[in-house]
Amino acid sequence: MTNVVGPIVNDKFFSQLQDFKINPSTVYRNLLVEDLVKTAVNLNEGVINSTGSLSVNTGKYTGRSPDDRYIVYDAKTRDTVDWGKINHQFPSDKFEKILEKMKYFVDGKDLFVFDGFVGADKENRLAIRVINDHTWQSLFARQLFIRPSKEELENHEPEFTVMCINDFKAIPEVDGTASDIFILIDLTRKIVLIGGTQYAGEMKKSMFAIMNFLLPERDIFPMHCSANIGKNNDTALFFGLSGTGKTTLSADPNRRLIGDDEHGWSNNGIFNFEGGCYAKCINLSQEAEPEIWNAIKPGAVLENVVLVGGKPDYDDNKLTENTRVAYPLDYIPGAVIPSIGGNPKVIVFLTADAMGVLPPISRLTKEGAMYHFMSGYTSKLAGTERGIKEPKSVFSQCFGAPFMPRPASVYAKILGEKINKHNSVVYLVNTGWSGGQYGIGKRIKIKYSRAMVTAALTGALNNIKYRHNDLFNLDIPTEVPDVPEEILDPKNTWSDKDSYDLSAKELAQMFIENFKKFEKVAPEILNSGPKPTP
Repeated sequence: MTNVVGPIVNDKFFSQLQDFKINPSTVYRNLLVEDLVKTAVNLNEGVINSTGSLSVNTGKYTGRSPDDRYIVYDAKTRDTVDWGKINHQFPSDKFEKILEKMKYFVDGKDLFVFDGFVGADKENRLAIRVINDHTWQSLFARQLFIRPSKEELENHEPEFTVMCINDFKAIPEVDGTASDIFILIDLTRKIVLIGGTQYAGEMKKSMFAIMNFLLPERDIFPMHCSANIGKNNDTALFFGLSGTGKTTLSADPNRRLIGDDEHGWSNNGIFNFEGGCYAKCINLSQEAEPEIWNAIKPGAVLENVVLVGGKPDYDDNKLTENTRVAYPLDYIPGAVIPSIGGNPKVIVFLTADAMGVLPPISRLTKEGAMYHFMSGYTSKLAGTERGIKEPKSVFSQCFGAPFMPRPASVYAKILGEKINKHNSVVYLVNTGWSGGQYGIGKRIKIKYSRAMVTAALTGALNNIKYRHNDLFNLDIPTEVPDVPEEILDPKNTWSDKDSYDLSAKELAQMFIENFKKFEKVAPEILNSGPKPTP
């Protein structure tokens, strides 16, 4: 019979294990942080570094593997999922076979279980169970998802189960996968299977995708964004793909953090999906990002950060550009717990333009916001996915296409309704390159991006003059407090003005070509994007 160790061991949990039909030797359920860390070190899964946090290496895979992620194709998903290059179909019978093989694989082994929630709003949260074969991954789950109270743990009934077994690998020619690793989401069985990769971000992003599928049915807008709240209870949202600045710009000492990556927008306001943060560490400095720097302490998990004499070297990228730290939300001073907020007054779309031609900040009309949300232009930055070695321009609809199972129009419709109802003001902020494209120009300084965001949040941009950029169809402020005026017009920062014009026209045309994939778009939205040039 399976032995269970943990703060809450009851017949209900034993019954759930039997119903799931796994027979491990010992299950460690919801262990305390110090016990998880101690066990991980004893099992040589990681080491304690000079900050007191746990350092781990994820091996071969240091980022997400989007080509190995599948959704089971069945009656529930056939007509609701946006099938294609991002959402890959997987046969239900193949899923069942892999599930049975994984259950057999863990027979007689030690497993770690985290029971908790996705969603800080108790009316809309999802009860989950995460099953791991590595201790540090269970610590990751504990720090990233929402931790239950003692009473909630005693009565926990998981709605979805994530079975993440790093040591189990698929046989592609037998199992129907693309490689020996896999991320399989079954929305009917309510099970996620992950194998062959130790990159912990696959767990959190799988649950994000599930929330993105479920919530639109409840008229709740799921968002790939960070959120914070000011002293006047003014909530702000920051949309953007990995590396665009969601975590950095929302960790503001003058505002309280709601969350750094995944949220829902219900009729009651904003709520965080997570109980922690998963911040990038590459080139991290105490001066530029003090909140993140100070959150790296006992209980946090450092992924793939090089240690020199036991001390993290955040500038060393020899393992990956995608170095990460996972820590609970309360490691950020003044974080909002439970992590909920009101309806947002300001929305910021973040893009990292590797072509260096977009203005660092512009104000969008309602229709322009819809256009840029559906476009989701940015650059994939090095290390966030396998094979990405340098910035690559990409259009990721909804600023999170890899995590959005439904068509973009489903999410865009809800966003439009929310903006209309709450009169939210939307800005497009470019945190990418200035003075030239990647390799020639330089990334816009964080302090300038912070100053622009601060001006947007405080209303400092409400009563200043704007000039219209005809090519990109954007309204650009002529001045922003604490930002050099010359960088507000990106052309001014290029030494070769003709090269700027060519690059700008090229990007504008890329927008136009990308938007052709959206059918039956309202003319007012279509006309809010870049204009064709002769």
